Amino acid sequence: MEKQQNTIGVDFTVRTMLINGRKVKLQVWDTAGQERFRSITQSYYRSAHGAIVAYDITRRPTFDSLTHWIQEVEQDGAASVVLILIGNKSDRQSERQVLFEDACTLAEGRGALAALETSAKEAQNVEAAFMLMARELMVRNGLAVTDQHSQASPHIFPNSHPIHGTDPTDRKSCC
Repeated sequence: MEKQQNTIGVDFTVRTMLINGRKVKLQVWDTAGQERFRSITQSYYRSAHGAIVAYDITRRPTFDSLTHWIQEVEQDGAASVVLILIGNKSDRQSERQVLFEDACTLAEGRGALAALETSAKEAQNVEAAFMLMARELMVRNGLAVTDQHSQASPHIFPNSHPIHGTDPTDRKSCC
């Protein structure tokens, strides 16, 4: 896998996925999570239907600032924005400063769809996070997502846990 560069400013890309024979396009805005870009990031949240909020498992301050960023998304996003919490750099376990259990607790408290840990370096759970988001958005928009065991289903590795099923009342414990 090629080396992923750090985001400076705001980056935009379109992810196209095939789910149950349907092409699904996700507009992905990477706002870098930096306070200095706050004034411009609010416009990117406007009417967002989903948000993947990430922190670095090797840097506790990035986790501690999540509540702020989640509030921004909830304030400026769509009415029932789908939230997925991501801890990145899971390939650097020896440098861990944030327990996965802490992420699960925060995700449950904020009504997130899932908490996952990812590694771009090892290509672990990255595709699964986007697939999980796309499937949930399809369900919430009345599109059937049936074959959970198809080739389009995400393979989710350890340190990931769905918090809610597609029915918001179907709460599952985390960790």
